[in-house]
Amino acid sequence: IPQYKGKANLHVFEDWCGGAVRHLRKNLHFPLFPHTRTTVKKLAVSPKWKNYGLRIFGYIHPFKDGDFQFSVASDDNSEFWLSSDDSPSNSRLAAFVGKLGTEWTAPGEFTKFSSQVSKPLRLMSSRRYYFELLHKQDDRGSDHVEVGWRVFLPSLKFEVIDSSYISLYTDESSLKMNHVEHIPQTLASHSGSYLWEAQQDEHGADMLKSDPRDTFFLTPAIEASRVENVLVPCAYSPTYVVKDFPIARYQGLQFVYLSFVYPNDFTRLTHMETENKCFYRESPLYLEKFGFYKYMKMDEEEEDPRQRAFLFLNPDTLSPSPSSRSQVNLLLGTSFASLSWVSTIRGSVPSSWNPQGIDLCLCSLDFLEEEEEEGVDSPEPTDPPPKAKEKSLGPAPGAKGKEAPPVTGDYGDELDYYSFHRRQGPAQAEAGTPGQPGRWSTSHQASTSPAAVPEDPRVEEDLGPAPEQVRGRMLKTTASQQEEGKGQEEEEEEEEEEVSDYSYETGDLQQSWLEDSINWQRTFSVSSVDFELLRSDWNDLRCNVSGNLQLSESEVVDVVAQYMEKLNEKNGGIYTLLRIVNVEKRRDTARGNRYLLELELAERGQRTVRLSEYVYVLLHQGKQDDSAEAKPEGLALGATEPQPSTWSILYGKPILCRPLRLSWKQDVMVHFVVPVKNQARWVQQFISDMAHLYGATKDANFNVILVDFDSDDMDVEKALRDARLPRYQYLRRTGNFERSAGLQAGVDTVEDGHSIVFLCDLHIHFPPNILDSIRKHCVEGKLAYAPIVMRLSCGSSPREPNG
Repeated sequence: IPQYKGKANLHVFEDWCGGAVRHLRKNLHFPLFPHTRTTVKKLAVSPKWKNYGLRIFGYIHPFKDGDFQFSVASDDNSEFWLSSDDSPSNSRLAAFVGKLGTEWTAPGEFTKFSSQVSKPLRLMSSRRYYFELLHKQDDRGSDHVEVGWRVFLPSLKFEVIDSSYISLYTDESSLKMNHVEHIPQTLASHSGSYLWEAQQDEHGADMLKSDPRDTFFLTPAIEASRVENVLVPCAYSPTYVVKDFPIARYQGLQFVYLSFVYPNDFTRLTHMETENKCFYRESPLYLEKFGFYKYMKMDEEEEDPRQRAFLFLNPDTLSPSPSSRSQVNLLLGTSFASLSWVSTIRGSVPSSWNPQGIDLCLCSLDFLEEEEEEGVDSPEPTDPPPKAKEKSLGPAPGAKGKEAPPVTGDYGDELDYYSFHRRQGPAQAEAGTPGQPGRWSTSHQASTSPAAVPEDPRVEEDLGPAPEQVRGRMLKTTASQQEEGKGQEEEEEEEEEEVSDYSYETGDLQQSWLEDSINWQRTFSVSSVDFELLRSDWNDLRCNVSGNLQLSESEVVDVVAQYMEKLNEKNGGIYTLLRIVNVEKRRDTARGNRYLLELELAERGQRTVRLSEYVYVLLHQGKQDDSAEAKPEGLALGATEPQPSTWSILYGKPILCRPLRLSWKQDVMVHFVVPVKNQARWVQQFISDMAHLYGATKDANFNVILVDFDSDDMDVEKALRDARLPRYQYLRRTGNFERSAGLQAGVDTVEDGHSIVFLCDLHIHFPPNILDSIRKHCVEGKLAYAPIVMRLSCGSSPREPNG
């Protein structure tokens, strides 16, 4: 067709990270729903943009019969596919630039990689050949992609294929964006092709693994009469309900508290904690410097005379007396701690610190507590060391009962590992570091969480690595032995300048220290640490990877056992507990905790049924909740003793009862209300998801309400009419898009006041159990549902949920 000549179809997929073509294939809308559908006049494109992907397709018309070679050049990756004829289904990969996203070429650089150049291909001028060019650009470099060809003859150069030799696959200018039947589906771009499946890396996120909760809604429900009056009724009036209090915009988040769940639903984003470790309640700077070594206690090693400690000890000045040896051993018995002062020794050490006259190269370090059981007498310093110079990194330990001076400098990277070890008697006054009250702590000063600082010195001792962690690191890198006497002051001053002026950020220095401290035989002791015990139900908006709170197993067993006893008491013992599928707890320390019990039961040993009921553990006046969740700040890291039961109360036993007017309906109507405007690809995806939900659940009790603000990129009403939905409503509005006005317009169309309205936007992946989850957490006049959704990072998808 003449009007098709001189152009090729171009589809643009914007706002998608990654530099490899396989990243483009992971896009939810590729290849059918691009952001833009347009044309290009030659196979050389440079939009000067970032984070996008291109799909260019059409026909190539050879100018002569013969063997041709093709080459593709791009920044970043690209693939050129060519068919043996005019059929897209016969396309084969002819040339490509890279597969990892790190490969690129300069413009016109057609021979950088061997994969860029195709084998000689026999073409005929009387025929046309379907081609497809895929390109992916990240956020760096000079974006470009071009395809060159040449007749397979010596010395001929590649030339860009221009408008004289290409034509459109089809004219899309008059088609709506949701009209996709004409778009070719090839091995290069079809989402169901073996190539696409082969490039799907297995993602390690636990949240992708199957969970009984996902399909439990398919299990037949227990008869309502079987659970009626199993428990005594009681009033449900929690204290956390906000009444008669004006809430400002976004202030409501401060009144939303998290629920506890059992068993672990793996909503914690463990696969994202390489970049974000806020779950551990430690300062990012602290973790970057020290990692998690404080949770390990290094095992003591036998003394090796060939391996000195980080202190240089002059053997000529060592006394063989037992008291001297015990003091040397004390100095060698270091433990991990935060650095307090470094460049403080300038040729001499106070006699109270060095009673035997031992030559010490580096001893300006922090002091820690030591367990009473060790039985090692440490020298008590009476005077502080000399004032630190410009590289002083923290407070120097002062005399007993004195406050430490403020921090005067910055932190060094590796020097913070070194410390002395000192026993602190019970009557001794506690000295505090800036920003942290109380005693000298084992490397907790960088933490901003009070829960991260154990109160028990024994716990503190267990968390720090033993001296072997740091022994020998500074022997070759920071200083040399200092000579005795005052005749060497100039040499000492030069060495001091080298130490104080050296940048502790330098990678070479760090590498050398790490190499000096390697010990393949080093072992350590560690206690079991449950970081979940440190969390509360406060909605911490600063940490977005922590997931749902975990409910203790003992508490769940107590509740379930009591309920099963009452259930069988009423029904003649016909039910057997098969498994606990899900338990959710909402804590109220003043009046009692609410639980949602979801149990899989065997009825008379044959039929499997689903029980999903709310129960209430009502506390008497004056009762208190001593559960781990109620007082997370009082728990020490690594505590292994069992937590008190939820109903550890002051007077009497709490009542397990049925909260009045808190029974959820399994067939209540759910209305999805979504306002839209000119987002054809997302609207079509949403409608397809709703149709798939209906097919998977066979649940007809939901309604789709789309409020359309004059969309001109697709016929929204026709798309709803063509989809397999149980029911839908289409509302057309004029003017500018207003989300709140659109939502209100959708809500106003709901006539049944006893149904549920679910307000959401288009960019959500709906799991099959979404309807069941909405109904369980929406009870008329009592409960409202506000699920926390995961926001995907650029280039991520539900199959690779990074975010």
